[in-house]
Amino acid sequence: MDKHLIATEITKAMRTRDKPRLAILRLVKNEIDIREKDTKRELTDEEVVATFKKVLKQTGETLEGSIRVGTNAERIALLQEQVEILNGYLPTQVAGDELLAIIDRVLAEGGCTEKRDMGKAIGLVVAETGGNCDKAEVARIIGGRLD
Repeated sequence: MDKHLIATEITKAMRTRDKPRLAILRLVKNEIDIREKDTKRELTDEEVVATFKKVLKQTGETLEGSIRVGTNAERIALLQEQVEILNGYLPTQVAGDELLAIIDRVLAEGGCTEKRDMGKAIGLVVAETGGNCDKAEVARIIGGRLD
């Protein structure tokens, strides 16, 4: 995903008056601009995706906090919609049988057989999936398979 797509999507959101999409995409674009200013270079597509994930995580945490403290329903609905919008731009997560197959292969190829190899195994699975997996789920599955 490149940042030029974000500019196009912002323009579409302005034309259709989609305020939740416009707000969250502007937030992502702002984060990208800040990172580019800090690094003094244009971000790679992987870094743009990482920025989307960062904003998604922050928005999800805000949503959880809002639900916990009982913020008004309108605010919660807006945050839920923004989380869905962000998820729509991210690559699909590797899960289910595909994830299990990757974990099995990584454990066999990496020679990971003991609990002390867990960090290495998780790192290999994350690298194999390009970071598009639920790391907590990966840790749970690997922990159950190692002695």
